Amino acid sequence: MSLLTNIRQFLGSTARGEKGALSLEAILVLPFFIWTITLAYTYFDGFRQSAANVKAAYTVSDLISREAVGITDTYVASMHLLMQRMANNNSEMRMRISLVKYHEEDEKHTLEWTSDCGFGSSWSNGTVGQLAERLPPMADQNTLIIVETSNDYDPVLKTGWIEDNFTFDNFVFTRPRFVTDLAGPDSSTPCQETLAQTAPLT
Repeated sequence: MSLLTNIRQFLGSTARGEKGALSLEAILVLPFFIWTITLAYTYFDGFRQSAANVKAAYTVSDLISREAVGITDTYVASMHLLMQRMANNNSEMRMRISLVKYHEEDEKHTLEWTSDCGFGSSWSNGTVGQLAERLPPMADQNTLIIVETSNDYDPVLKTGWIEDNFTFDNFVFTRPRFVTDLAGPDSSTPCQETLAQTAPLT
C-alpha cells in the first residue's frame, strides 16, 4: 500500500471521526472568535462615527441656511460646539464655514466670507477656485454656504484594524433659504475662546 493511500485513509477516518476534546477545540476557536468580534465592533463603530459626523455637518449647514439677518463669530463658535457635541468622540472637531458667489459672466466663484475653527487655514479669492469642481451648477449671483469638517477617528478598541491616523472629512453645501447675500464673519479665529469647551460629553 502506497504512502499516498495511507494518507488518504488517515484523513478520511479523521474527517468521519466524532471524537474531540472541548477544551482543545475551544483553544483553537477562541482566537478566531475574538478576531471576528473585535473586527466587527471596530468597523461598526467607525461607520457610526462617520454617520454622526455627516449628520452634524448637515445640521450645521441647514441651521445656517435658515438665518435671514446674518451670523457672527459667536454664532460660528456655537455651531462648532454643537458639532463637537453631536460627534461626541475623543478628538477635536475642525470646521470651516464659507459663503461663495457665482459670477456667470466671468464663469468663476468668489469668496464672500469664510470662518475657520481648527483648520488653520482659510479660503481666499485666490484659492476658492479649487472648489469649483466640487460645487453644483449655479445661477448668476447665487450663493452657497459651504461647511467643511475634519475629525480624527479615535477607535475604542486599539486593534489595528483601522489606521491610527484615519480622518473623517465632510464637504456639505446648502443654498441660503431666505437671503442671497448672507452676512457672516470673515475670521480665522472665531473659536479660539471656546475650543476649551468642546470636550466631548462623558
